[in-house]
Amino acid sequence: MASFWPDSGIRGAQLCFKLAVPGVLPLFLMPSSFSSPLALVRLMRPHQWLKNMFVFAGLVFSQNWRDVALDWQVFHAFAAFCCLSSMVYIINDWHDRANDALHPTKRNRPLASGAVAVPVALVVAGLLLVAGLLLAAGNRTLLALLAAYVVLNLAYSWRLKQVPVVDVSIIASGFMLRLLAGTVAVGIPPSRWLLLTGIFVALFLGFAKRKAESFHEEASQRAVLAHYPSALLDTFMAVTMTATLTTYSLFATSPEAQLQHGERLLYTVPVVIFGMLRYTYQVHRGHGEDVARDMLRDPWILGAGALWLAIFLSRWL
Repeated sequence: MASFWPDSGIRGAQLCFKLAVPGVLPLFLMPSSFSSPLALVRLMRPHQWLKNMFVFAGLVFSQNWRDVALDWQVFHAFAAFCCLSSMVYIINDWHDRANDALHPTKRNRPLASGAVAVPVALVVAGLLLVAGLLLAAGNRTLLALLAAYVVLNLAYSWRLKQVPVVDVSIIASGFMLRLLAGTVAVGIPPSRWLLLTGIFVALFLGFAKRKAESFHEEASQRAVLAHYPSALLDTFMAVTMTATLTTYSLFATSPEAQLQHGERLLYTVPVVIFGMLRYTYQVHRGHGEDVARDMLRDPWILGAGALWLAIFLSRWL
């Protein structure tokens, strides 16, 4: 899967490992706490770092990528989110390890299966927290956004994932915090249409995740799905997909976008429509529970992403 990662994701992993691994290695020498390096990598779920690419949205759409200093600020924000999102996953897995051990698929997670010892996992989580804070040091706005991200996600793990609509709203807020980290936190003024599109696509992905989970056997479904009838999830997905496509189309045809990007964004609208329809198709086949993994596995979605990028960059190609 590493072959699909962007270079920035690989560098983010290197930064996290440089700060985290030295503190964990001594624990490998303890027989009762042995954990393989591969299990530790799985524990941090690096494939989920694809979600942190939202941090780069402001840089891409503002076309400020020639500013090396700004590039580094955005990359630091991306790497900080990689570290802290991995920390949140570890804390969540630690909290849910007993229940996960009884789940048909989640029992294979490193903590639930015993592949990673609890003390090692908690040390890694602590080091990732320190690494994330060091990467954001000196940027109060970014630190505040990271703190909000951690607090919301820990509240989600402990209680709020059981509350209908609130659970998906917290998932969506994580995407919005990433978007703000790559705009407001580094001094890039975000487009109002870009923010609205970000909100709706994040909600769409959240409800799509719940829809995909509803295809599991009832005994292995999360408790909150009892409050999400299939027809209701279909309605939520239809509403948020329509809102996403509407706001993106308005963004692509807005005077500010036309002035900055010319006609190129207009030609990306059909590509975005195709990508969302294809993803909806996959969700109704029971895929989509893991957004990052399932997007990387569908060649048509990957092709749509490559075509969007080619159209967007056509001015420089």
